[in-house]
Amino acid sequence: MASVTENDDRRDEVDHRPLKRTRVAGAEQGSTLEEDITESLNKAKGIETEDDNEEEDDNIAEVLEPSRASDLYLDTINRAALDFDFEKVCSVSSSDINIYGCLVCGKYLQGRGRSSYAYAHAIHDDHHVFINLETTKVYVLPDGYPVSDPSLEDISFVLAPSFTKASVSSLSTPAHLSKPSYDLSHQPYISGYIGLNNIKRNDYMNVIIHSLLHVPPLRDYLLLSNFRGKESELLKRFATLAKKVWNPRLFKSQVSPHEFLQEVGRASAGKFRLEKQEDPADFLSWLLNSLHKDFGGTRKRNSSVIFSTFQGELRMETQQVLVRSNIQESAKPLFDIDREIKTMTSPFLFLAVDLPPPPLFQDAVEKNIIPQVSIQSVLAKYDGNTTQESAGQLRRFKLQKLPPYIILHFKRFTKNVFVEEKNPTIVNFPLRGLDFRDYLDSPDTRSSAVYDLVANVTHESVAGTTRDKENTVYKVHLRAGAGGGEHERWFQIQDLIVEEIRKEMIFLGETVIQIWECRADALSSNGSRTAPA
Repeated sequence: MASVTENDDRRDEVDHRPLKRTRVAGAEQGSTLEEDITESLNKAKGIETEDDNEEEDDNIAEVLEPSRASDLYLDTINRAALDFDFEKVCSVSSSDINIYGCLVCGKYLQGRGRSSYAYAHAIHDDHHVFINLETTKVYVLPDGYPVSDPSLEDISFVLAPSFTKASVSSLSTPAHLSKPSYDLSHQPYISGYIGLNNIKRNDYMNVIIHSLLHVPPLRDYLLLSNFRGKESELLKRFATLAKKVWNPRLFKSQVSPHEFLQEVGRASAGKFRLEKQEDPADFLSWLLNSLHKDFGGTRKRNSSVIFSTFQGELRMETQQVLVRSNIQESAKPLFDIDREIKTMTSPFLFLAVDLPPPPLFQDAVEKNIIPQVSIQSVLAKYDGNTTQESAGQLRRFKLQKLPPYIILHFKRFTKNVFVEEKNPTIVNFPLRGLDFRDYLDSPDTRSSAVYDLVANVTHESVAGTTRDKENTVYKVHLRAGAGGGEHERWFQIQDLIVEEIRKEMIFLGETVIQIWECRADALSSNGSRTAPA
């Protein structure tokens, strides 16, 4: 018979041997008596035993037998069912804390401990592979051990795309455009020029998102960001959306902006919602100012990437309107040199452009003729000589400082007591070489005032001259490549519809918003090549 000392030695040997953890019908085998008593006491006190300590589970993984690596359930993963574009909340509890995605069916569930929804899903639905939506770590449930396998890298990249300075510098170049990516269905697409879901009536937001994400300074800043601190949720979600739009390894050649737009609704106190059509210019103004604030910007120049990219300066001269006789009322408003003229300089993020009113009466022939106007004639508002009358004041405008990117808003809609009317006037503009020097006060010949078009937002309404919100369509034209010639291409995007468009077709739309990019080098007044200051 073995001695007592010998039995004690064998018991110590067993107690110190690493335990292989197994699950039977959701219960854990191999736990100590002390663990069982502690768990019972916690349940009696109403304390939920959440087996979610990642450090503990990672330590357990180190003592698993090598044969475990061949039993990871990776063959059950269904990439076609994965969609990481929605809010990261549990589909059962609606909580946004510690959320995991099932890689078999795509559901979002909370936790991975024995009392969690993900744990119950693994047992009841026989789905075993889950990914932490924040850390991108993959675990097998209900066992709870982490999995590290090269075949999972593409899923992690779709969930959280990352970019380097080298990869960002090649975007929208001929090399980028000549090498399309392919989704799971082997359909080609070009990253950055993909469709955005129109969930209900959010096309007015989709065109603004596309336009801003094709402005290189802002785009690059978002793609290279790693917002993990106290930044606003709006900024984090906008950066995440930017990375998905430019992701070259998507499972589907489209992206849903749902997660970002849900935060827009909260941050704007319900002003901009998915189910209600609004003016894209109002949304653009709100978004630029909100992003500027969230970037830590102040009133100082260049205090954020928004100001350094879009902010310019404008001089405005105002004078009170004189009381005129009936004969003079139809005369063109002019400044009175004997009255005081007030001058002020103010910053701007975009310039509002007025369209001439369409003719009130047309005969049988002219009723089918759409009025047209050149962009130079409507920009004359900022030449410092054109006088406008508004709110009992005469005003003249002159640009003082041009930003690297100029946003133009063409005011097509006017409200009266009965209806909101739309001006259908077509604006003729060049795609390249729009010179703002005539609208700049004291132009500096050392810097460029020549701009090329980057994005063009158009509006279409089935109801004719009125804006019928049930039949409103917004589209955006995006430049791909630069420098003109054969390397420059244009794409038209309407929600999920993406198609390459001929340059001649861009001018036919009713332009609402344009973004112009200052040319890297331009001809100065004496004809020599100069770079912008």
